[in-house]
Amino acid sequence: MSASRYFKNTAQVHKEELNYDKYEYAEYVYNEKKSDEEGVVNKLGLRVVYEDPEVLVVTAPNEDELRNIILNLLREKPMSVKEIHAILAGIASEDKIRRSLLRLSEEGIVVLDEDGRYRLLGFL
Repeated sequence: MSASRYFKNTAQVHKEELNYDKYEYAEYVYNEKKSDEEGVVNKLGLRVVYEDPEVLVVTAPNEDELRNIILNLLREKPMSVKEIHAILAGIASEDKIRRSLLRLSEEGIVVLDEDGRYRLLGFL
């Protein structure tokens, strides 16, 4: 079963479990997505510049802020560059993430393990 079919089937089951009509369900999905976005923004400490029902605009982090964001993410669990970029997509490029991780590695704060994931030193 493809991922899109799985999610479609999961959403359909979820919709039926909640007993929503299609408009109520669309509002439910929208509110869940908005809640997730706000959670990520708050968790990462980003500043909201503009927000309306369809758009959420945040400031891109500078190098020091990106460093702190990456350190906070690595405190939760070891992550690869791609995993970090998936969280920070649209906020920081993969190159900026790599440069920040390289600096952290040179400073002895993080280490790259054999699985290609970065870990905070001391969290091995």
